[in-house]
Amino acid sequence: MSLAGKKVGILMESDFYEDEIFYYKHRFPEEGIELHWLTRLWGQERITFHGHEYKVPFEVSESFEGMSDEELRSYAAIIVPSAIVSDRLRYTEDVAKLPPATEFLRRAFAEPTIVKGIICHGMWLVSPLPELVRGRPVVAHNNLLGDVRNMGAVYVDQDVVIDRDLITARTGGHCHLFARAIIDRLAAADDGAGARG
Repeated sequence: MSLAGKKVGILMESDFYEDEIFYYKHRFPEEGIELHWLTRLWGQERITFHGHEYKVPFEVSESFEGMSDEELRSYAAIIVPSAIVSDRLRYTEDVAKLPPATEFLRRAFAEPTIVKGIICHGMWLVSPLPELVRGRPVVAHNNLLGDVRNMGAVYVDQDVVIDRDLITARTGGHCHLFARAIIDRLAAADDGAGARG
């Protein structure tokens, strides 16, 4: 199975979980997937973020802000990782406006051909728009059980939950199962496209 030519975007900020991020960095390209690390660049050409556990540096030079609908649709999947990434990304300067990263996620959810992957505390990024997951089966970190229920989602006590174009996982420690589910979903979509040919 080769997923050559598929693009996966992973949102990034400081306090990322190094084991998870470096797993993705190697695992997805094994399948031929082209990875893009996306963030708010705050007018800079690049930003170096640091991990949560070991303070490992990670440079990002691509932004999700200003991404056209056409470019967004070129992605096969958008991933919200674990740890504090989503909490940092849900910052908004204007409390009357959605955080830019949540607005980007809203646009991704509007595209059913894009797989949305949310793991662990990544569900925090959804909280300003609970309708994105209302009524849908999901899992998140045990600490977010109340958040998930308050958003109207259906909590499922499994390590990985797949609901059509939405794949969620319990913790960053389950990143290997999460990545496998995303890879399998992308491969199945490819097979379906080939069958419709």
